[in-house]
Amino acid sequence: MMHKQGSFVSPLLSGVFCQCQADEAHRGSDPGGGVEDTGGPSFPPRARPLSGVNTGSCDDSCEPSYLCELCGGPEQDHRLKVLFQVLDVNGDGGICVNDLSIGLKKLGVHRTELELMKIVKAGDKDLDGQLDFEEFVHYLRDHEKKLRLVFKSLDTKNDGRIDKQEIMQSLRDLGVNISEQQAEKILKSMDKNGTMTIDWNEWRDYHLLHPADNIPEIILYWKHSTIFDVGESLMVPDEFTAEEKKTGMWWRHLVAGGAAGAVSRTCTAPLDRLKVLMQVHASRTNSMCIAGGFTHMIREGGMWSLWRGNGMNVIKIAPESAIKFMAYEQIKRLIGSNQETLGILERFVAGSLAGAIAQSSIYPMEVLKTRLALRKTGQFSGIADCAKQIFRKEGMAAFYKGYIPNLIGIIPYAGIDLAVYETLKNSWLQRYATDSADPGVFVLLACGTTSSTCGQLASYPLALVRTRMQAQATIEGGPQMTMSGLFKHIVKTEGAFGLYRGLAPNFMKVIPAVSISYVVYENLKMSLGVVSR
Repeated sequence: MMHKQGSFVSPLLSGVFCQCQADEAHRGSDPGGGVEDTGGPSFPPRARPLSGVNTGSCDDSCEPSYLCELCGGPEQDHRLKVLFQVLDVNGDGGICVNDLSIGLKKLGVHRTELELMKIVKAGDKDLDGQLDFEEFVHYLRDHEKKLRLVFKSLDTKNDGRIDKQEIMQSLRDLGVNISEQQAEKILKSMDKNGTMTIDWNEWRDYHLLHPADNIPEIILYWKHSTIFDVGESLMVPDEFTAEEKKTGMWWRHLVAGGAAGAVSRTCTAPLDRLKVLMQVHASRTNSMCIAGGFTHMIREGGMWSLWRGNGMNVIKIAPESAIKFMAYEQIKRLIGSNQETLGILERFVAGSLAGAIAQSSIYPMEVLKTRLALRKTGQFSGIADCAKQIFRKEGMAAFYKGYIPNLIGIIPYAGIDLAVYETLKNSWLQRYATDSADPGVFVLLACGTTSSTCGQLASYPLALVRTRMQAQATIEGGPQMTMSGLFKHIVKTEGAFGLYRGLAPNFMKVIPAVSISYVVYENLKMSLGVVSR
């Protein structure tokens, strides 16, 4: 084996990573630094005894004395321990930002303080401000696997090299257009042998102990799409690339998503109205099952009564989506983020605040939707009549009943939704991603649906209390309670189960809602000329 020319990191540092081939299918290339593939049968990946060291000639009959860590061997563990000891400058068993800075400089690797802080933050599982050996090893191994996925995703020609055309095309597919000069600049920053292509060694060495920069972040980023309408409005807004904003694709996405949500909500409106009725009227003494609820609605107002409240539920999609999107973009600027994609904490903060602003702006429409869904035949002649009667009898304050639990509910919903989505995403990348970081539409649908459902489950008691507070005036002689008073009353009279009335029809509408909104969204995208990412 020949030592790679132009290696620009310490052999000790380079050797800690897996030396397996990046892709056994690559012919005539050696992304792992091993023997050139001659087109023979495919064997499990092997690692060299010493990375970056000329060990003399070797042919296909050579058998490695061990396998690398990813393949189950001990040699890399030893190298990791040695590297940890070198970086643990003060010998206290933990690597802090200062240790990392001094240690890497000794090894000829220079990183900014911000980059070092990102590394420690990414690997620090116990939040003590430093990396112990276990955290250090986990970070490096996880980081390398992600780098492999990015390398394979970019290497569209499957030749073990990345050129400027592949970089430009891969980013273009994700909606990010860069010029040929920008692509060349990216290549030159990593290309140390002057070929204007990047092999696996150059790619790995450049990103060694380096937090993911723009390209890996963009490639590995799954757009947490909110166009799959599940009937709730508390999800973190979608993000759009600079290219989508520049070309006007963003508003087409919003229009297609809004229309898909309208169709989806209309198709699942009977289940949504049943949920509201069960939240408000069901109790221990007045049990209401799904079949009984539908029978009651049809007897009271006929088949069309199943869609009461749906008009307002559809009307509020447009203003809420627009306000949330604009607020989200402004909050991103305020928190100082100029990245293409936000981190999970930043998304949570920006998304929660944007949701709060949007909900505050259109909350009277939420109250109207609930009152219209609960109305009896002949009670209101329409949306305007409903608003007039509420204002005349109860005053302006009635339009903000249940506002506090609704606002508080955004936090567990957005937090659980994002956390579950990231967990599912990372789990998929770890277990199933081999040749590409693209999960495919069905994995995205499954992850998005699961995370949204978990978010709904976490915030459901607050949603139930909000609905009951919105409906208080519709129950003649009913107690006008505060949020805390209503919580206590429900738990006292109905038990903890009372906080989950209506959960069954709520979950029953999730899968059909997601399926319908996806089909409508995809068809509208084509009609509007939206380029798929």
